[in-house]
This record gives sequence, structure tokens and C-alpha cells, in this order.
Amino acid sequence: MKKKNIFGVLLLLFLALLVGMRLGARPAPTHPFFDNFDKYPITFAHQGGNLLSPGNTLFAFERAAELSVDILEMDAHITKDGVLVVIHDEDVDRTTNGTGFVEEMTLAEIKELDAGYWWTEDEGTTYPYRGQGIEIPTLAEVFENFPDYPVNIEIKKNKDAIAQPLCEIIHEYEMQNKTLIVSFYDERMAGFRQICPEVATAAARQEITKFVILNYIFMDGLYSPTEVAFQVPESNSGILVVRPRFISSAHNRNVQVHVWTPNTREEIQKFITLGVDGIMTDRPDILMELLER
Repeated sequence: MKKKNIFGVLLLLFLALLVGMRLGARPAPTHPFFDNFDKYPITFAHQGGNLLSPGNTLFAFERAAELSVDILEMDAHITKDGVLVVIHDEDVDRTTNGTGFVEEMTLAEIKELDAGYWWTEDEGTTYPYRGQGIEIPTLAEVFENFPDYPVNIEIKKNKDAIAQPLCEIIHEYEMQNKTLIVSFYDERMAGFRQICPEVATAAARQEITKFVILNYIFMDGLYSPTEVAFQVPESNSGILVVRPRFISSAHNRNVQVHVWTPNTREEIQKFITLGVDGIMTDRPDILMELLER
């Protein structure tokens, strides 16, 4: 009897704790970043449309802007001399005619590279953008060429934190309400939020994992998000992430769901039908066609 009483007390304490956590949980604050959009789903050109032209280049962003996508998506690294540049990888080997890590190169060295060198749409039979003068752009060049255009910037795995210079350039070009920042790396995201709390951010890896687990055990109401968006693949490690209950639960926490990276007509249509808030694709032409925009 004594053990049963102890168990009962512990159970009541646990339930009281859950109730307290639920009552204390708060949805994400509404951010003016989303005032930029009046149609959903929001359309993201992943790296400017990496299957249409060399990604993360001004050329790709120009093509995406011509399609009237909502957001230009890109990745940020920092050079040896402290300049933010737009490139996906930590090194330049995969996309350019050069070799080396971005952080170990100066901007002048970066600018000598051909950013269209390895792009191909026929598995290497042809390389149509070689020698066309396509460069790795600085983030400043993106802001200057596309003033006031909403952007999604992913902070990559840099040796040196880039939160401070990134926050400064966002303010310099008055992009505080036009920028959404994301990173897989929780420490990088936490650092950026501390320095630049006024700029919208998406969830980092551990935050997404926590919400997915809570969602599966029907305890997502306990989650108090700092982020305003989950940017996720359909599934991860065999676990289905993007499903109706995940979307509805995210909405209950005032968090949008942006899915990456469907590229076929069938995949893109599936997520339009599912009702996600944003679709990030390397084929923004297909996305815009399906949405009849």
C-alpha cells in the first residue's frame, strides 16, 4: 500500500508538471518577415535554382527573380579577409575551377574563380557556363543587385562565427524584415539570435528534432519556439517528418513549415496539396508553373 501511495504521489506530481509546462508554453511571436507574402505556399529558389543554372550566383538569382519567386535562398561563408560570400560548400572544389577552403582564401582569390565551371545538365557531356564570367558573389553584391528582395540565408559550418558581420550587413542594407536565417548548427543559430534577435530565424537541428519527437508522442503543446519556421526534408533517417499533424501542430505554435528540396513535378505537387507554407526547390520554374503564378 505504501508503494502504491508513493507511486500515486509521483504520478500526480508528474501530471502537475506537465500541466504547468503546457500552461507556460508560448507560441512563436509573429514576425514582420512574413508580411512580405500574400500568397501561399511561399516559393523559394534553392540556391537560385541549382538545376537551372549554377547555384548561389547572381546569374541564378537573376533567373529566379525573372520567375517572380518569393524568396532567394542562399548559403553564406566568410573569406580569410572577413568578407561574406555566397557559396554552398566549405571549399570551392565542387563548383569552381579552383581548390581550397573558402575561409583560407581572400576575396581577391575567390573572385578569380569560375563559379559555373562544373555545372552540367547532361551528366558531364557539356559544361555550358564555363568561361562565361560567372563569379562567386559577395552577400553585399546580392543585396545591391536585388534590393528589398526577401532572402533566406543559411549559415554554414564555418570555423569562425559569422553572426556579427552577418548581422551588420543585414542592418547596413536595411534587410532586417526581409531576411530569414537558418542553420543546421544549433550553436551557430544561438549565436546569431543573441547578436541579432530582431531578424527572423528558422529552427536548427536539435530544435527540429525536439519538436518532431514531441509531435509523435502528442506532447508538442509543451514546445515554446524561438524560431518562426521549420525548414525540413520530407523525412530524415527513415522518420517521416512532414505529415498533416506535424504541419497543424507547427501552426498551433505559430511556426511555418518549409519543405526542401522537391524537384520533380510529382514531388512539388504533393507538397502543394499537403498544404505546407513554403516550398524550396532547385526547379522554381516547375513550382511557379504548378501554382499558375
